[in-house]
Amino acid sequence: MKNIFKKTSLTLVITILLLGLPLAAGYVADALNSRTIDPDQTFLWISIHHIVQALFFIPMIVIIKIIYPKLNFGFHWGNYKKGFKYVLKFTLFFLIYTGFAFGFAFATNSFQSYNFPLNLRNAGGYLGFQLLLSGPSEELLFRSFGITLVAVLIPGTLLKGKLSKANLILATIFGLAHVGIYFSPFNLTYSPIQLIYAFVLGLIYGDCFEKTESVFYPMMLHSISNVIAVGTTMLFMLL
Repeated sequence: MKNIFKKTSLTLVITILLLGLPLAAGYVADALNSRTIDPDQTFLWISIHHIVQALFFIPMIVIIKIIYPKLNFGFHWGNYKKGFKYVLKFTLFFLIYTGFAFGFAFATNSFQSYNFPLNLRNAGGYLGFQLLLSGPSEELLFRSFGITLVAVLIPGTLLKGKLSKANLILATIFGLAHVGIYFSPFNLTYSPIQLIYAFVLGLIYGDCFEKTESVFYPMMLHSISNVIAVGTTMLFMLL
């Protein structure tokens, strides 16, 4: 019972870090005046946010790795044949999914465009963020840091070995990370569809991380899915 309480408490601490430190990164981004370069607040604020949140976790990973050198945070290419095959299959799947999703959105008049002017600066900056920062920063947190540590605390699998408990937990946390939290006044904003979307993608990214033993391939999956989704939205905004 004592061991269970300890593991549960440590998992809760990891959850608080994964949800709380990105909020702190937001305050750092708020403190920096990014409107001079990015007047529409399209890409620079969120870029600063993702850089800062990664900088919060990198020292923790380094310290933990020094203390527990056998832990594998995935900073190597791992099973590269399986990794690049996973990336290719996912990219084809996501392209097909995007086609159906946008077709359904237009058929039901539910397509939503971005609320910023689609000029070269905004389009290039936002696509650049999605390509270079979204995947690396978030996969560093939720897969490299999160799954690695939670798998030690809560080992085991579900669904006849197809789903690890750690992956399920981190996909849930990843979904919750897409809830907007505001304190002045306190308010929560979220989209149920987006939460489910993030949860499912979190499971895929986590599965890739575990099967390839590398965080680089989930980073690619994450960035690819975001670039395809954002790029397609921008394309239809121009039509």
